[in-house]
Amino acid sequence: MIRFGTSGWRGLIARDFTFDNVRLATQAIADFLTAQPQPASGPSPSKIKNQKSKTVILGYDTRFLGREFSLAAAEVLAANGLTPLLCNRDTPTPVIAHNIRARKTLGGVNMTASHNPAEYQGLKFSTGNGAPAHPEITRQIEANVARLQAQNWTFKGAVVGTFQCRTFDPRPEYFRQIHKLIDFNIIKKAKLKVAVELMYGTGHDYLDKLLCDAGARVTLFHNELNPLFGGHHPEPNAEGMAEVSRFVRQGKAQLGLGLDGDADRFGIVDQDGTWLTPNQVLALALYHLKKNRRWTGAVVRTVPTSHQVDAVAELLSVKVHETPVGFKYIGALMESEPIIVGGEESGGLSVKGHVPEKDGILACLLMAELVATERKSLGKILKELEKQTGEFHSDRINVAIQPETREALLSKLGSGLASIGPFPVEKFITTDGFKYLLPNREWVAFRASGTEPLIRCYIEARSPASLKKLRQACRELLA
Repeated sequence: MIRFGTSGWRGLIARDFTFDNVRLATQAIADFLTAQPQPASGPSPSKIKNQKSKTVILGYDTRFLGREFSLAAAEVLAANGLTPLLCNRDTPTPVIAHNIRARKTLGGVNMTASHNPAEYQGLKFSTGNGAPAHPEITRQIEANVARLQAQNWTFKGAVVGTFQCRTFDPRPEYFRQIHKLIDFNIIKKAKLKVAVELMYGTGHDYLDKLLCDAGARVTLFHNELNPLFGGHHPEPNAEGMAEVSRFVRQGKAQLGLGLDGDADRFGIVDQDGTWLTPNQVLALALYHLKKNRRWTGAVVRTVPTSHQVDAVAELLSVKVHETPVGFKYIGALMESEPIIVGGEESGGLSVKGHVPEKDGILACLLMAELVATERKSLGKILKELEKQTGEFHSDRINVAIQPETREALLSKLGSGLASIGPFPVEKFITTDGFKYLLPNREWVAFRASGTEPLIRCYIEARSPASLKKLRQACRELLA
């Protein structure tokens, strides 16, 4: 079964993610691009048929057989009268997204499983605006897959890795865009010492290159090619950034910046070695762009993202939008109205005038720019904000559930509970999963995983003690 989740189709290499299945998924995409009508969020059918460009950009991350899978997809696209254009090396997801827009192509096919373990590979389809394909589109592609399977569709391709198509360097176009969004002169004046964690991913010669060109003293971690990612998930969370945290704590750098495997997610380590949550980084980005850059517009976040963002927005007189989980929903809103910054608790962020896609490189550079602008640590800036907004303490717990009890539990959570343990419910929200707003701007949210037998529980409290009580109440509720 080929199913597209929040960021494309992912599977285990050689079991689910095979060359035959990649060709099948690509044919389904080609059928969509050449024949199927698209919803308003994508190009109209007439535009597709009459558009001079029939180009589809292809890219891949540093995972096993990434280039070979891309060439297999390119061969299928070419057989359908489309023009594949392949990135000349492993390439960050946001870089591919920007080049789709800049070159006005039909879309892009990116072989990446992002921060998943090394045994996974993935295929991500982006539409002509560079955004991840909306569910309306992926449902059509899935229907095409089912139709092709029913027809016993096959494709006899060239020997794996031998198909040839045109390649290009996507970096110059992306660098021009980043220089429009980031004030490198301020970074240059600050002469920052920065530790950069690349996690064996696609961010090498992107984030480090931009920082070095701006005069920063950069120490690199894990910038070599390793499809096994050193035996770890390529995710810049607290665990993944631990080595950089120790380095910064020793006084060897002022700031730690990290990227996941395809460089669409970020990890930030403050001057004292503290890993900052993506929630905190989103709040800081909003603060910086509104206060220091004087940008105008709203902010958009997903349902389980911290209300610390809301508190900072209120402080700055900025409107807040809430969307379902998945950056495609944030991106769609960013395309339709002025949004200063959009982000999510899982480490995705983009800004006004940029791609409607997560960009970890941009997020890291924004934090470097903020430190350089205010000549303060990020933690100090946060503390100053918290004096006005109060503290916010967030957590996420994953609770395993049995398949036979799943529906009953979801029914219980969706019934509109009167309280969560001792905490009375003030408002019940069903935008995505089940979110319960509690007194004093505290809340909990529950979402069922689409890929694992888990209930994800998001919690936010105003003190460590309250967070502990809420965590216990949620575990008891899910027991």
